[in-house]
Amino acid sequence: MTTAAVAHTMFSTDKTEADRQWAVLTIVLATYLLILLDTSIVITGLPDIAKDFGFSPSSLSWVQNAYTLFFGGFLMVGARAGDLFGRKRVYLTGVAIFTLASLAIGLAQSGTMLVVARAIQGVGAAILAPATMALLTIHFPEGEPRTKALSAYAATAGIGASLGLVLGGFFAGALSWRVGFLVNVPVGIILWWAGRSLLVETPRTKGAPDMLSAGLSTLGMGSLVYGIVSSATGWAQIEAWGACVLGIALLAAFFLRQAGAKAPLLPLSLFASSSRTASYVARMMFIGAMVGFFFYATQLMQVVMGMTPFQAGLGFLPMTAMTFVASLLIPRGTRLIGTGGVLALAFLCAALGLFWLGQQPAHSTYLWNVGLPMLLLGIGNGAALGPLTVAGMSGVAKADAGAASGVVNTAHQLGGTLGLASLVALAATFSDSLADHIVLGFNAAAILQLAGLALTLLFVARPR
Repeated sequence: MTTAAVAHTMFSTDKTEADRQWAVLTIVLATYLLILLDTSIVITGLPDIAKDFGFSPSSLSWVQNAYTLFFGGFLMVGARAGDLFGRKRVYLTGVAIFTLASLAIGLAQSGTMLVVARAIQGVGAAILAPATMALLTIHFPEGEPRTKALSAYAATAGIGASLGLVLGGFFAGALSWRVGFLVNVPVGIILWWAGRSLLVETPRTKGAPDMLSAGLSTLGMGSLVYGIVSSATGWAQIEAWGACVLGIALLAAFFLRQAGAKAPLLPLSLFASSSRTASYVARMMFIGAMVGFFFYATQLMQVVMGMTPFQAGLGFLPMTAMTFVASLLIPRGTRLIGTGGVLALAFLCAALGLFWLGQQPAHSTYLWNVGLPMLLLGIGNGAALGPLTVAGMSGVAKADAGAASGVVNTAHQLGGTLGLASLVALAATFSDSLADHIVLGFNAAAILQLAGLALTLLFVARPR
């Protein structure tokens, strides 16, 4: 039985409402799976992409950062667009952009074309992600129904990320890394048709998207990430410092504009709750560490341990299995130890798994040095995303569902972008060989998870 089918059984109330929830949940999970597959399917193809286009280790990160940066930068616009123009219309637009960009990536003839197409694909994902999450939160009321729905969402997240690595490895090893993007085209067409046929348009609110704010946030984050990536060759460069300072200034201007805006892209009232705010920051830390894990783990298995891309993709299966199991146990775990308790356990398991991976001897074996640590990472990955989303959406009114989902997704994507950029820059600054880069990257990611654990214990898991 599929995750969506299980969810259908759990959520059934009356026939009409159950049918509507079934349609919405199916489309939400399928779309989210498409986004996640595309985020991770590129990971196992990175070594081949670097060879084809001559990317350096630091510039290679932009294949991922271009996507996540524009994903995160335009999320608030995507979230507000759903409120203003109707979520069905916005959803269909996002699917179309995402599908066409996937086609361009699969046919890319240069590194520049690849990175630009990845950025456009990120814009499409930024339109899709908040629309789908808003549809989910609107149709499933807060409490047990929403927790179960988000558990299915989290299960999809774990399966999608890991399945993408396996598929990416298969395509890169047996066919070409390009196939991983070209398969999005027929899938995108099917989703567009399903959304057009099954989704019902939502009421629209008056107003217009604040493109100046979108520009400030996107350019601000872009400058900051560029500065951090540029620091990989040394912080003595004026270019790196200048980009970071410019990024911070633009982001400060963005927040000042939001404070005085009548219809802000980012309502600052969402940060009134310390628990909710801590969940956003903790999400950035968790995702930053996990994106760094995927980035370094695939290079560890392929470059250091000599695995083929397909073998490396299969190497992530222990994590896939434990992610799925842990995500299904979230509702029961939440009832026993609360959302904060589940989150604390997730951060602890992820940190231990990363520290284990970071203690690589000269002659590593897959089972002991990679497979077993991935079991811990799978528990952490499966147990974290659902509760982090519940905490991030807790207490939010339906009228602010779009904006709140935009904040959650923004924290998710920007956490991955900043986390990977920071880890790459740190590893390049303090180590020389690729093996040393990998070890330092794993240990730095583990420290990031411990910081998320501390934040969770202080604010999210504190007694009410």
